[in-house]
Amino acid sequence: MARALGLVLAAGEGRRFGGPKAPAVVGGERLVDRAVRVLHEGGCAPVLVVLGAWTGDVPGAEIVVNPRWSEGMGSSLQAGLDELRRRPDAAGDDRVVVTLVDLPGLTAEAVRRLLASPAALAAAAYHGERGHPVLLGAQHWAGVAQAARGDAGARDYLRAHAEELDLVEVGDVADGCDLDTPHGDPRD
Repeated sequence: MARALGLVLAAGEGRRFGGPKAPAVVGGERLVDRAVRVLHEGGCAPVLVVLGAWTGDVPGAEIVVNPRWSEGMGSSLQAGLDELRRRPDAAGDDRVVVTLVDLPGLTAEAVRRLLASPAALAAAAYHGERGHPVLLGAQHWAGVAQAARGDAGARDYLRAHAEELDLVEVGDVADGCDLDTPHGDPRD
């Protein structure tokens, strides 16, 4: 039986934000705790969190520390996927939902819709535009990790495999805007 795992990329230093986003409190909850909660409520277990510029306790999650966090999101995606591939319980039919820590408008319903896709490669879509999170079947983990560079993450891999990518519309139940400033609109 395929497992649905969760992976939160939360290692960055948040230059434009003014510091690491993971421990930032938005709406009374740390962004990292919110991301973990939403993945759990959406059906993912276990949930791994990749940390780097900031490290700390994240209840309900397994921590992966990325010593190369300063190289960009790609290195964090590699670290998380490498950890999943090394697990003794890793199975070929596992799938992982990968999200960013700075998506305060992501909902459990959006995660459930993504997990309902029969595809091994899927991405949330907001009014037809591809966004986060993405779903990666285990058969894609090595290729995504190899292609991940800088701040592009899985972008190049998804583009190269566009014919396999299922865009799952979630714009009616979630907001895909990332939080780039500490007190502004996520669209800033």
